[in-house]
Amino acid sequence: MTTSLVCHTHAIAPSRVIRGEQAWERSLPAIAALCQRPALLGRSSATQSIRAGLKADLTGSDLTVVEAQLNFDCCEEDLIRLEAFLKESACDCVIAAGGGKVLDAGKLLAFRLKLPCITVPLSAATCAGWTALANIYSRDGAFVSDQSLDACPDLLIFDHGLVRQAPNQTLASGIADALAKWYEASVGSGSSTDGIIQQAVQMARVLRDQLLIDALDAMARPDSESWVRVAEACGLTAGVIGGLGGAQCRTVAAHAVHNGLTQLPACHGKLHGEKVGFGILVQLRLEERLGGNQLAAQSRRQLLPLLKQLGVPITLQDLGLGETGLNDLRAICSFACRPGSDLHHLPFEVTETDLLEALVSTDADSRSVSTSLETEA
Repeated sequence: MTTSLVCHTHAIAPSRVIRGEQAWERSLPAIAALCQRPALLGRSSATQSIRAGLKADLTGSDLTVVEAQLNFDCCEEDLIRLEAFLKESACDCVIAAGGGKVLDAGKLLAFRLKLPCITVPLSAATCAGWTALANIYSRDGAFVSDQSLDACPDLLIFDHGLVRQAPNQTLASGIADALAKWYEASVGSGSSTDGIIQQAVQMARVLRDQLLIDALDAMARPDSESWVRVAEACGLTAGVIGGLGGAQCRTVAAHAVHNGLTQLPACHGKLHGEKVGFGILVQLRLEERLGGNQLAAQSRRQLLPLLKQLGVPITLQDLGLGETGLNDLRAICSFACRPGSDLHHLPFEVTETDLLEALVSTDADSRSVSTSLETEA
């Protein structure tokens, strides 16, 4: 009897993770062991003062810091410019400090320049600090493509004090993004016979349960143990699941809907996880309508009140698309259904018309639930 051997090669985790209170200060010797002349990459003016503090600490550790600034989301134009700048500056490492798009840009630059990569998440909005994956956007913030990288970062520093300074809505966004791990992994890989993938899917279920229990308390009390559990679930555990399960455990329709939504400038003000959260609701609608899954309708009803309480968009109006015409909604669906899209990891076929119907009916359903929740309140 012959056994067919399938070879799986994917990056699973950062070489080293330092987490907790004062994680940044505790990391300085590890950073100094990796580099002498790091580029400190950031973008937002809101985190400028934090980055100034990081720079001072690095300089105090006898490192020569080269400051590098993104002008846009993680886009090719910025990457080309920064790649040349980092080469010219003879940087020997990339330290990316910021949200998901900054972390993605840092990973891509390190990958292209073959330099060590250190990620310092300044919010718990995504697990980008962990993964060997980066999303590339246009200058205007429309999703273009994702790129798999050879390795996860060399060092991930998840400092609770730094993450706690982020606006509360970034945590809500991270919760929605992390919840998607279960809804996407279970439908995309639920029937896998691969033991590691099965275990990653079960981790996603445990992650969802933890978030359902702790999310609202974490949002209300940033100094609580619930906050620590939720922030680490979003920033770290979600990355573990993608690392263990590989591409199959990462994204299905919820992220494909996000990618479609980014094509419309009207919702560029919304965070990644906020668009993914709405995408979960649309995916569950597709599973109910086209997959005949009655549990999907139940899941949607369970999820809606939580997303609403978190302030995550549950209607097109919430996303800034209340006045959007049919042509623009079709454009979302066309992009989400293009060949090679993650949407096609669903175990049934979905046409652009199917997705448009799911989008519109999800919106109508969410509006009626939203009204009844407001009436109860």
